[in-house]
Amino acid sequence: MATIEMGSVGCISTSDGTVDEEFRGAVSSQHPHQYSLKPLNIVPSGIGPSSVHELLECPVCTNSMYPPIHQCHNGHTLCSTCKTRVHNRCPTCRQELGDIRCLALEKVAESLELPCKYFSLGCPEIFPYYSKLKHEGVCNFRPYNCPYAGSECSVTGDIPCLVTHLRDDHKVDMHTGCTFNHRYVKSNPREVENATWMLTVFHCFGKYFCLHFEAFQLGMAPVYMAFLRFMGDENESRNYSYSLEVGANGRKLIWEGTPRSIRDSHRKVRDSHDGLIIQRNMALFFSGGDRKELKLRVTGRIWKEQQNPDSGVCIPNLCS
Repeated sequence: MATIEMGSVGCISTSDGTVDEEFRGAVSSQHPHQYSLKPLNIVPSGIGPSSVHELLECPVCTNSMYPPIHQCHNGHTLCSTCKTRVHNRCPTCRQELGDIRCLALEKVAESLELPCKYFSLGCPEIFPYYSKLKHEGVCNFRPYNCPYAGSECSVTGDIPCLVTHLRDDHKVDMHTGCTFNHRYVKSNPREVENATWMLTVFHCFGKYFCLHFEAFQLGMAPVYMAFLRFMGDENESRNYSYSLEVGANGRKLIWEGTPRSIRDSHRKVRDSHDGLIIQRNMALFFSGGDRKELKLRVTGRIWKEQQNPDSGVCIPNLCS
């Protein structure tokens, strides 16, 4: 069984158009994130933006419908993806669907500008109907997936929510500081069929970082790997660097890199080998003794790159 011990953790770095104007005004003042309509004569005067949005909601998957939008003989609509899922039967009246397109509703969709669905999380953007979905796939305000490895955790949220989730639900160790000292012990280092992994969260520079350490099969060979992920977006992760070191008996391995964002899955980072990889024979050499027990001490630090205003070059932000 693997155990992990934490040494002292200390900071060695310093931080861091023709629509009725009266109607438009009512919408913007009462519902600042509500939908706006471009001029289009097919929109009945009694239908407001919310009602149009409801018309464009698929009754099966509840997502916004994109062309081709299908309808039954009674006028009930659904999206093309769900048409196959309901075996060509209308989910509302159970009549056979056929291949009828709802062209009027498709034209309504073309007239809309909608806020990003993550506006409640802070995104201020408004897009034409057909551009919204593409944006939402890369929106910086979209929730993050839980970074916990070793299980299929479906929890999503912002960073504070995920930190609380990791601490309370996954019982992950939380530490404050920019340096770490881990001792990894495994009684039988040849048993790595099931990945052995550890996760520790560090808080420094007002940000959170996930340190992963695990054993897995690389081809036919068991290896051990340590790497860091940044709890935030990729563009911000580039502001930080980290180093990892392992060694003994006068030998050592050093890795230095930029932490990957948790937008990249744990498996993606691991399979790209973006971290410190230790082959089993080398790991046993570092362990010393009779080479029957794995004893690895992994040390490391995190620092923030400081932009030099004169040269445009990033320099380490360190303190004594």
